[in-house]
Amino acid sequence: MTKTFNLLFLIKKSKIKANGTAPIYLRITINGKPKEIASKRYVAPDLWDSKLQKVIGKSEEVKSLNRYLKTLEQQVYDTHHTILKDKITATSAVLKSKLQGVDDKQRMLIPIFKDHNNKIKELVGKEYAPGTLERYKTSLKHTIAFLEWKYQISDINIAKINHAFITEYEFYLRSVRNCNNNTAVKYIKNFGKIIKICLANDWLDKNPFANYKAKVREVERVYLTEEEIQTILNKDFKTERLSLVRDIFLFSCFTGLAYIDVKNLTKLHISIGIDGEKWIFTHRQKTESASKIPILPVTQMIIDKYAQHPQCINENRLFPILSNQKMNAYLKEIAGVCEIEKDLTFHIARHTFATTVTLTNGVPIESVSKMLGHKNLRTTQHYAKILDKKVSEDMKVLRDKFSLTDIKSHKKII
Repeated sequence: MTKTFNLLFLIKKSKIKANGTAPIYLRITINGKPKEIASKRYVAPDLWDSKLQKVIGKSEEVKSLNRYLKTLEQQVYDTHHTILKDKITATSAVLKSKLQGVDDKQRMLIPIFKDHNNKIKELVGKEYAPGTLERYKTSLKHTIAFLEWKYQISDINIAKINHAFITEYEFYLRSVRNCNNNTAVKYIKNFGKIIKICLANDWLDKNPFANYKAKVREVERVYLTEEEIQTILNKDFKTERLSLVRDIFLFSCFTGLAYIDVKNLTKLHISIGIDGEKWIFTHRQKTESASKIPILPVTQMIIDKYAQHPQCINENRLFPILSNQKMNAYLKEIAGVCEIEKDLTFHIARHTFATTVTLTNGVPIESVSKMLGHKNLRTTQHYAKILDKKVSEDMKVLRDKFSLTDIKSHKKII
């Protein structure tokens, strides 16, 4: 229910014309938020009575002008009543649009969402990664499907989007789409960006996300142990295909680079670092943050192995890398051959670098964060939490050794 609704006629002396007249505006204020519309009528400032909200005088011209203003005022009241009757959220922006005859389609959700995605598409490779575009395209598909599922409509006026809409959309993602918590939160967050656009353009007076809270749950990151890395490294694969995938996967295990960043590497990304040794200098495509990584002996060995590969020479790449989909498919095959009971994906290499290769071997978390190209240390600290489990497992042996039974029986425990 609207708490306040006020109308006020005023003249704009700042826009006075050469003939000495100033335009008359009607200010509409709903819940403390004003919008002004031009009456398309002018009056001399000294003839305007701001208290009585009318032009002073008894001439037919003055009477006609005052009747027009009264008619305009009544039109606003009628339009406001219609909005409430249609169960549309009454805002000064919506009321102004109705009075000016703005087509409701200009404030429909789907065209705004599509326009956003088209702008993302134009900036792919400049400001956004291809994956970002795909996520928003998927979010749009889910939004359209939700509108059909919940309201049996193909689009909705943004003025009708409220807190209930958001919570129902989240329920739809979790139940009908069977999304897990973090995936559902991600799609809601993507939808939230569209709402922010509407708010920034003053198309909405109230943020439907104001009282909405969703929390991303921490996901246990899978990584390889030192023994598993060694098993993959020592395995003699009979096919060149699996050998190639193994090599590039291990390269990522010892550099922490994501698939797309490995794919984009060229010889120009290798240079001499501050210590006089070879380093990789690159930028993460996902965040555009810098990654500076010293090249370890095993890393250099893999680089040298493919230095003269025809595909690397022709395409000016460091490795003849396959598509991410094929890499992940072959990694599952490698896990089976090596008897590793983990759902092996390329991204596990990045987790392995953060845990087994660096943090477990005493590399400070600040250095690991910098090499991973994280924008803040909190992201890297998730890996440190994973290692707490390893500490617990290691201490279990010690706990068994220093058992309460041994202490009570005064047995020698050290």
